[in-house]
Amino acid sequence: MEKPKIRHLALFARDPEKVAKFYQRVFDMEIIRQNPSSGACFVTDGYITLAVLPHKLKGSSAVGLNHFGFKIDDMEKITQRIADEGLETPEKRPEDRPYAEQRACDPEGNMFDLSLHGFERVETGAERDGKVTVAH
Repeated sequence: MEKPKIRHLALFARDPEKVAKFYQRVFDMEIIRQNPSSGACFVTDGYITLAVLPHKLKGSSAVGLNHFGFKIDDMEKITQRIADEGLETPEKRPEDRPYAEQRACDPEGNMFDLSLHGFERVETGAERDGKVTVAH
């Protein structure tokens, strides 16, 4: 199994577009997605994708880091390792979340995403469900 790598970070911001454009201008990051309905922006340096999520007064965590994500190649193995630690098993992400299939927490409750397809491109639940699986 390939060593899992952190490839995705997410933070809350009061003005996601302004923050995304800051990273674009200052660090030459590329804005790869802007969600018109939520206001979230996604930027990448070609290795790590940064989700800049809208901070709302109601229902939001504090401004700052929300979660991070691992690109993995074996969901079952990682899920079992998390269970072996006595933690809740990962839960499926909502269908409209474009980058990760599962979410879990560390022992302190810090959230992280697990993605088989990675954080470099958008893939929603509908696209994942449309893939053909070949039975052996």
